[in-house]
Amino acid sequence: MTENIPAREGQSSSNAERKQLLELTADIVVAKLAGSDVPADSLPGLIRQVYEALAGGESDLREEGASPKQQPAVPVRKSVFPDYIICLEDGKKLKMLKRHLKSTYDMTPDQYREKWGLPSDYPMVAPSYAARRSELARTIGLGRNIGVSAEHKRGHNSDL
Repeated sequence: MTENIPAREGQSSSNAERKQLLELTADIVVAKLAGSDVPADSLPGLIRQVYEALAGGESDLREEGASPKQQPAVPVRKSVFPDYIICLEDGKKLKMLKRHLKSTYDMTPDQYREKWGLPSDYPMVAPSYAARRSELARTIGLGRNIGVSAEHKRGHNSDL
């Protein structure tokens, strides 16, 4: 199993070191899964992210003083469609981005917007989904001030 994982460019890793990295990765991922609800389709990305962090990808760059600039999975302008939003972290098509960000990356919408330089009004929900939910709310009367007195609501009728 460890033979399939190549050593990082510029690093010489023995099989024992790679095996240790895999064991640590497995331990961390298992701990994460025990403490939160992570969707099954995000496991490969989580495993890769943990492995690369342990292998020293990001920490090596920070120690050298260079700040790594992650590229979005898709251009920001092509990330919002009527029926879905594409996550800039991993390229997944989603109707609701907020839960995915929290469960997969432990990131709030504000942190996500800040990381990618997005405006504060960048949507976290697909536009058609938001419109459908808004229409449903209007249909059932949410947010409407009917103007009925509190006395009438309680069933007291002053005409009796």
